[in-house]
This record gives sequence, C-alpha cells and structure tokens, in this order.
Amino acid sequence: MTKQPGGSAAAEPDTTGGATGEAADTTGETEAGSGRSAGPHDGTAPALAPGAAVLALLALGWLAAMLWSTREVISSAAAGLTAISLSAFALPGVISAALVAGAGFALFGVDLLARRGSDRVTLRFLAAIGTGLLVGLAAAFAINLTYADNATTNVIAATTAAAATIGGAVAGARSGPVVGAVVAAALGTLIFVVAFSRARDPLFDLFGDGDSQESLLSAAKWVSRTESLLAGLVAGLLAFAYLTLARRRAARHDAAAPAPRWPAYLLAGAGSGLLLLAAEVIIRIGGRSLLDLAGALSEADAVAQTALGTSRIDNAIWVLFVGALTAVIAFGRTLGPAHGDDDEPVEAAPAG
Repeated sequence: MTKQPGGSAAAEPDTTGGATGEAADTTGETEAGSGRSAGPHDGTAPALAPGAAVLALLALGWLAAMLWSTREVISSAAAGLTAISLSAFALPGVISAALVAGAGFALFGVDLLARRGSDRVTLRFLAAIGTGLLVGLAAAFAINLTYADNATTNVIAATTAAAATIGGAVAGARSGPVVGAVVAAALGTLIFVVAFSRARDPLFDLFGDGDSQESLLSAAKWVSRTESLLAGLVAGLLAFAYLTLARRRAARHDAAAPAPRWPAYLLAGAGSGLLLLAAEVIIRIGGRSLLDLAGALSEADAVAQTALGTSRIDNAIWVLFVGALTAVIAFGRTLGPAHGDDDEPVEAAPAG
C-alpha cells in the first residue's frame, strides 16, 4: 500500500527512531552529568605506568646502597681526609638517589590510587608529595641513626628529605608512562655513572694523561665529555624503551588507546638531565653550609668544590640534550612513511 502525503501512515510519528534518539541523548547527558568517561582512553583518566612496583623497589634499593656507601666512606679512617670534605664529595650522589627514589615510590603510590579509581588531580598530587615525604623522612632517620652525630650529618639528612619530597611531587603528573620513563632513565643513568668510574683510568691514558697540568686538565675534560655523552645515550634509549613497552601494553588492553607522540619521548629523554639539574639546585640550596665548610678547609678544596659543581652542571646539560635527541630519533625510526591526502589506492585493471 502506497503512503500518501496526507495519509494516516505519514501522519504517525516514527516512535522507534524518536525513542532511540531520546535514549541516546539521555545516556549522553547521564555520562556527562556523572563526570564519567565514555571510554577508557578519552583523556580523562590518567595513564598507568607499567612496572611501577619494580621501579620503586629498584630506586629505593639504589638509595639504600648510596647511603650505605657514603657512610662507609665517611667513617673510613684510611681515607686520610676529613669527614666534612668526604661528606661534601658524597652529597651529590645521595641527593640524586633520593630524588629518583622519591619519584619512583610516589609513582607506585599514585598508580595504586589510579587503579582504585581515584584519579582527581588534587588527590593525586597530594598523595605523590606525601609518599615522597615518607621516603625522605625514612632516609633522614636512617642517616641520623647510622651516621656520626655532627653538623654535616644533619645537613645530609635534611637535604635528602627535601630531595625525596621534590621527587615525589614530580610523580604527581597525570602522564604515568612519561614519569615512569623518566625514573627508569634516571636510575639507569646513575648506575651507569658509577659503573663508568672503572673506565676512567684507561680513558685518561687514552686521552693523553701526562705529567703537565695542561695535559691533566685536557684529559679530564675529554673523560667527562665521554661520560656525559654515553650517559645521555643510556638515558634516551631507556626512556624510549620504557615508553614503547607502555604503548604496547596499553594496546594489548585496548586497541584504540592513543599512542604517545613525539613530545612525550622528548620529555622522557630529557627527564634525566632535568632531574640532575634539579638535584644540583637542591645541593646548592640545602647543602650550602656543607659545601662552604668543605671549601673553607683549604684553597685546593675550594677549587675542587667549584670545579665539581661546574662539572655536574655540564654533565646534566649534556644528558638532557643527548637524551632528548636520542629518544626522539629512536621514536622517529619507528614511524612509517607518511601518506598524503591525495594518495588513492590504485585499482587493478580488469582482466581481458
């Protein structure tokens, strides 16, 4: 039967389509009003960091190792140096380890919050700071309990607590994979620097270490540059590997999950250098009294402290730029050739 414009069939409204549209609108309004995301990866929920528990344990273990080695060095009577000078030399390693440990353990804490559905920005940031402060207080308590009771011990303890708290604040960022990549890269960089110390003597011979002052300075400069370059490569490769792991794990759970773009790789690769620069700021502010005491021991100590501070800044800058460049280049090599908008598939010619 043909429907006429004025017929009863045309006059009846399409109740099925209207009901469906109203239901869809009502569902959309309910989701918008409740504040819940329509999908798991629409940008409202923070991304989780893979292996956060492992990173936290490794970072805490490295901090404990640095605290133990520093205590052994300071209390060593065979060193032939004063406790003040030894404390000033050991302070950068402890502060860098505390900064990474605070960030790693806080990342684990906020990751647990996110898994429980607590993804509010304020709660995440406060939890990150509180977790970092907990690590800092535990480290300070261990320092005061095991180190000799003097003014230098109190400076190391207080500066370590501040560094761990600041590191915890870093973990408050909503991009968990990027923070995890920074922690993994920074931890790998610190371990590499300690391991590289065994190769310094052969490199001094390679770069022309001699009896003159100029040859010694030249060899020291080239050894330091080599160390910084290799540390930056390690940082960039570790950051790239961690973000790649995070991308693949997210894709296994949800094929529609957005992949990290190149700014994420750039920030992750540069993160180790940024943490080293932050550690230097903490050292020069919180450990100023200890550095001044060490520099006042003699003119040679003053020159050594100045030279070490300059070398640490140069090393952090090299790690920052080399790490960022390495991570971005490694990410770029994974990209396929770009397809233009005008490219159209070529149709096969019909047979015969």
